[in-house]
Amino acid sequence: MNMMNALTVDVEDYFHVAAFEHCIDRQTWDRYPLRVADNTMRILRMLEDYPVKATFFILGWVAERCPGLVKEIQRHGHEIACHGYGHQLIYRIGPKRFRSDIRRSKRFLEDISGTPVYGYRAPSYSITKNSLWAFDILVEEGFRYDSSVFPIVHDIYGIPNAKRFPHTIHTASGNIREFPLSTIKMGGSGITLCIPVAGGGYLRLFPAWFIKQAIFRINEIEEQPAVLYFHPWELDPEQPRIKAGFKSCFRHYLNIHRMETRIREIVPSFSFDTMHAVLGISTEEAPIQYGVPEQIHAA
Repeated sequence: MNMMNALTVDVEDYFHVAAFEHCIDRQTWDRYPLRVADNTMRILRMLEDYPVKATFFILGWVAERCPGLVKEIQRHGHEIACHGYGHQLIYRIGPKRFRSDIRRSKRFLEDISGTPVYGYRAPSYSITKNSLWAFDILVEEGFRYDSSVFPIVHDIYGIPNAKRFPHTIHTASGNIREFPLSTIKMGGSGITLCIPVAGGGYLRLFPAWFIKQAIFRINEIEEQPAVLYFHPWELDPEQPRIKAGFKSCFRHYLNIHRMETRIREIVPSFSFDTMHAVLGISTEEAPIQYGVPEQIHAA
């Protein structure tokens, strides 16, 4: 079976991550050296080696400051998708601010690229059982698919009993496709655990052979597509070091010097494409649209 999997990049910088939000005030973001453009260009060059197309979930804050980067991603034939504007956990900001956040980001991306944006991924996968209202708002704002649900137990994100593979979510506002972050089930003696294998910190934690076996199992045994994700800062071992607690630093810096090697080992071993292509969502339909009128304000 030649299963097509989704390759995705969450375009944000090292100082945007939730692991550092307790020690970095978002009002000071502009004081930090911006490295996301160079690191993303490095990814674009890397993907040309195979070649393969990916979905880039771009933070609106980055798009506003680096519009040329959005155009470069598009010029290389990759999909432009939305990662929100201010990288805030959506279950903390609530429905009204969430709508303003995604609308602001979506408009930036569409104005720069000149094409509709159909896909969304929440910062830190923060669609949880406490923010399921987000799906209605995503539909109302013109999104066709989401990739925010992580079917695991975690201290920041996760819906442990969520469906593990692509499916349609029905809301009062309409339908939206969900592509959950990839997991495999492991266990014995009546205990089953969902092990995250989608990428990011898990790709840096687990050896490449384990991730490859997991994707093979998802494709060949469960006959489902997998999704792989990573961030530009994960390929940047020279990034400025942030003084934070042990857990935050462990999650952020673990094996970043090995990340590119692991990506280069995994990507050629499977078939990858953009998320909208894997989901079978046409990009030739429906004009750019916006939902319930509301004044847009800063996130």
